[in-house]
Amino acid sequence: MRVVAGTLRGRSIVAPDGDSTRPTTDRTREAVFNALASLDVVEDAVVVDLFAGSGAMGIEALSRGARRCTFIERDRRALDAIRTNVTKLGVSDRANVVAGDVFANVVAQRLADLVIADPPYDFEQWSDLLRVVTPALAPGGLVVAESGREIEVPDGWEVRRARKYGRTWVAFLERSGPSTATVGS
Repeated sequence: MRVVAGTLRGRSIVAPDGDSTRPTTDRTREAVFNALASLDVVEDAVVVDLFAGSGAMGIEALSRGARRCTFIERDRRALDAIRTNVTKLGVSDRANVVAGDVFANVVAQRLADLVIADPPYDFEQWSDLLRVVTPALAPGGLVVAESGREIEVPDGWEVRRARKYGRTWVAFLERSGPSTATVGS
């Protein structure tokens, strides 16, 4: 795997051994981040990469100008891969690697401009995840949701864009109506 674009373009990324993670393909990452760039949401963004795996999505964001990224992952091999990648690529000063459950740790994040969620394909807890993401999301922020099928979006959220790339569905989600995030919290 390689970083697709930006300041780290072409640099390799290691993936954890085993089949506990499913790295996003280069083609999908490129399409997702080209679309995000057209929406002007990556440059100087605060990013949270949930179910981070190798960290490829968050690293792509950093390569394309994100201010910082928090990677949340519980798998030990994946955490080792993320730490190796951010160190090797020289972005440790803009990266925070959090070991643990996404639901327990996303609550501590505040005012992320971009939340990337790439759980296992059989993940069924989108409503619960979006509920805990809500206070961490800055007004106008987006959630990039990857899944093996279309996501049923709960009340209070709307799909801004959705596309299928091979077996992967990617939806850009945003809060509908007033945001519940509080500036300065």
